Amino acid sequence: MNQRAYLDHNATSPLRPEVREAVAAALSLQGNPSSVHAEGRAARAAVEEARAKVAALVGARPEDVIFTSGGTEANALALAAPAGEDSWHCYLSAIEHPSVLAGGRFHPETTTLIPVTADGVADLAVLAEKLEKHKPGGWRPLVSLMAANNETGAIQPVADAAQLVHEAGGILHSDAVQSAGRMPLDIRVLGADMMTLSAHKIGGPKGVGALVLAEGVGVEPLIKGGGQEGRRRAGTENVPGIVGFGVAADLAAAEISRMNEIAALRDTLEAGVRGLAADAVIFSDRVSRLPNTSAIAIPGVKAETMVIGLDLAGVAVSAGSACSSGKVEASHVLAAMGVAPEVAQGAIRISLGFGTENTDIQYCLSALAGLIKRLKKDAKEAA
Repeated sequence: MNQRAYLDHNATSPLRPEVREAVAAALSLQGNPSSVHAEGRAARAAVEEARAKVAALVGARPEDVIFTSGGTEANALALAAPAGEDSWHCYLSAIEHPSVLAGGRFHPETTTLIPVTADGVADLAVLAEKLEKHKPGGWRPLVSLMAANNETGAIQPVADAAQLVHEAGGILHSDAVQSAGRMPLDIRVLGADMMTLSAHKIGGPKGVGALVLAEGVGVEPLIKGGGQEGRRRAGTENVPGIVGFGVAADLAAAEISRMNEIAALRDTLEAGVRGLAADAVIFSDRVSRLPNTSAIAIPGVKAETMVIGLDLAGVAVSAGSACSSGKVEASHVLAAMGVAPEVAQGAIRISLGFGTENTDIQYCLSALAGLIKRLKKDAKEAA
């Protein structure tokens, strides 16, 4: 097999060549960034330069960026209820990433799921109702609403939610892991108090992420025992990973203007799929979506069959979230949208990114055509 089309950027984007070079160079920085000698200061300078680049990607101040081991840890840090206070209630949209749905330090009795519409958009009318219901009890709301869904690409009403939450005296966290570099993001414009980012979704190295805070917002550390990251996350910083994150953030910010081209490629893909299977279902296609994401199901064809068949044909896609890889189970996102199980079990996610070209889309459609033809033939013979 000589040709492959990588269309699984929402799982991870390939490491950018510029990032690889920067990480390799940073491996030569031998000092600990907390040390005061020349070697330590050089490492610290590299970390702070990267911090400024990551902050710029989302319109934040560099001092409000907390580097973590990835998006999962950043989400857990965001959902750490302030120490010594037991009056917080956590509200999560039903389509959040599993690391958010885990609820951080919140117990099930102080956690409420907010439903979504059939198009996969958080129902803010229900959120407003829940906030009003809990107000007499003195609860302060901590709400987590992702910027856009990782499976369907549906963009969420974060700014409107933030207004509701702030009026109720609460704070809002937004998991923007899939949105960074794919849509304009400004933590101040969105009104988010906390925002999660991950390097490897934008062509950076795996194993590094960030929780970005709005000005004046504090967090209770999950990992203690050191003064790193402003005493908000103990442990020696991953200097090469952070440097790579900074370079990736810089490049991703410059590429946002190219997202119209990516959206056009996605639309070409979806038109082609509909041409191959008139009964194909494209989820959340009636609402604003990330330009790179397409969640598709062909009734009667299981997602596992599609993913394996496409892989053998040289096309990399996934069935829902990569964090569920190795497990064949229904998507909690599609279940929350009310999608029938027989349709949901056939859903695959095709996600584009930097480097994706029309040749990749055409190759994917060709592979799909061959796969669908074979499956229909097998079904006919079995009948």
